[in-house]
Amino acid sequence: MMMVKGLIPRRSALGVLGSAVLAACQGAPAAQPPVTVGASPTSPPQSEPAPTIVLSSENFARWLEGVRAEAAKRGISQATIDAALGSVQPIPRVVELDRQQPEFSRTFTDYMNRAVTARRAATGGAMLKQHAAVLAQTERDYDVPARFLVAFWGLETNYGGDTGSYSVIAALATLAFDGRREALFRGELFNALTILDGKHIPPERMLGSWAGAMGHSQFMPSSFLKYGVDRDGDGRIDMWQSMPDIFGSKANYLHSLGWDSSRTWGRAVKVPRGFDAGLSSLNLEANETVLPLSEWTKHGVTRIDGGPLPRQDVQAALILPQGIRGPAFVVYDNYRTILRYNRSTFYAVSIGVLADQVAGGEPLQLPASSDQPLNREEMIALQEGLISQQFLKGKADGILGADTRQAVRRFQRARGLPPDGYADRSLIAAVTNT
Repeated sequence: MMMVKGLIPRRSALGVLGSAVLAACQGAPAAQPPVTVGASPTSPPQSEPAPTIVLSSENFARWLEGVRAEAAKRGISQATIDAALGSVQPIPRVVELDRQQPEFSRTFTDYMNRAVTARRAATGGAMLKQHAAVLAQTERDYDVPARFLVAFWGLETNYGGDTGSYSVIAALATLAFDGRREALFRGELFNALTILDGKHIPPERMLGSWAGAMGHSQFMPSSFLKYGVDRDGDGRIDMWQSMPDIFGSKANYLHSLGWDSSRTWGRAVKVPRGFDAGLSSLNLEANETVLPLSEWTKHGVTRIDGGPLPRQDVQAALILPQGIRGPAFVVYDNYRTILRYNRSTFYAVSIGVLADQVAGGEPLQLPASSDQPLNREEMIALQEGLISQQFLKGKADGILGADTRQAVRRFQRARGLPPDGYADRSLIAAVTNT
């Protein structure tokens, strides 16, 4: 499972926030503005400045000696150790970014409007044509359609326009020295040194995100070593400048996750008035109710333009990311493959929608929404209300996980409301005033 920039998963009796997790865990992409990756996408509060972090240079120097000694034992050449670590210093800003705790979620509509813009789709279409030859060969070899490779590229780094400017070595050394997840980042630091020792990139060009995600593909060093491929035949894997290597490595990763080139990801659909929202999937994997498309047709589900769904033997689930009043999607197995790459419902839908538009599909018209994101205090109030009425067990933690969504659905059914599992302020009012 690939994880993304943010927080380590927080587990409780109320469920798992499987999306806002650290990019460094297994080499996932780091999202670039204006997109924030996360299953309930979040961004750090902007009203309060980050704390000033003071790192001891003397302690860092002693710690670094241990790193140098271990690197040598691992077989990394002394020349690489000296070049990479000789003048490295900790970066306080990296620690500040790592310690920021997301508090405010975005609604699906807000996220999509930021992630899949007309400009991003148009640029993606141009990139699809510009790199047509490389993408066609990559698609033939890895069975991952070019439009999806371009969509991932666009959502993660704005087509290479924002790949990060931090020294990967310095960022990883800083995070390992800070100690919150020393084993994780120390291991990634040695992986980065291994990449340098293999002459794939010189230290001064090994730039990436604050968490160490590198180049156009935003791979962590461990994923670089596992999935990176030399497609241009120069003996190096170059995630920074070689488009064959960049596309090939991404395709290799997605292929390894089980991409099915015979199917797309899903599609936006329209549900009829009175549709049973209880048929929608609330869990991240979107597998609570999986039916053939023909069965969804019997339930009145149509294409977004009102036309019939494809007459194909495809198993699909239905998701309502913003409740029954918001957009609806039927999703297939490739949607779940995207989730294995980045455990975020919003991100996975954004990749699919952007891929469709990059290839010339019609823009997705989202219904107008006045919903505002819920803050942590509101989520705790909702959970405490659900707990007091015995719809939810455990202790309120302010995280809208799968268990909380299921509890919301139980409350909605008990009160004769559409059981879409969606929590907004009106739902909170209904719960807390009961």
